Amino acid sequence: MRRPALGLLGADRRAQRAAGPAESCCPCGSGRSLVACCQPYLDGEPAATAEALVRSRYTAFARGDEDHLFRTWHPRTRPAGPYGDPATTWTGLTIEETVGGGDDEPDGAEAVVEFTVRYRLTGADGAAGPEQSMRERSRFLRRAGRWLYVEAL
Repeated sequence: MRRPALGLLGADRRAQRAAGPAESCCPCGSGRSLVACCQPYLDGEPAATAEALVRSRYTAFARGDEDHLFRTWHPRTRPAGPYGDPATTWTGLTIEETVGGGDDEPDGAEAVVEFTVRYRLTGADGAAGPEQSMRERSRFLRRAGRWLYVEAL
């Protein structure tokens, strides 16, 4: 069974982009509109907290925004792109626990966010497979006033 890694993208990203950001719900599951939630981060604004970075990175995976994934991955651990697999459709995010990662943390501070993502893999026949989930505990580092994803723990 193939499992997604942090770099996989949603197969349905064209449809997700077709809905205007103002009227679409943010893919991260916050319940807010994309414009009021993750869009500013996707546009380059630094995420205020490590949890906000997790949410924005999830949204980037779901929408196929490789630029955001590149910008928010620590250069020491960032793999070469591309970061996605069009056979993956991201279906949900749940934040399980956040340790540290506030907006007032100094450079050099670390944070840990544990989260569960849900996804479907599309087979070679084009049929979507069953929903699956993956739980991850990730480490983040604050550098130059920005939270960056470092690695899965």
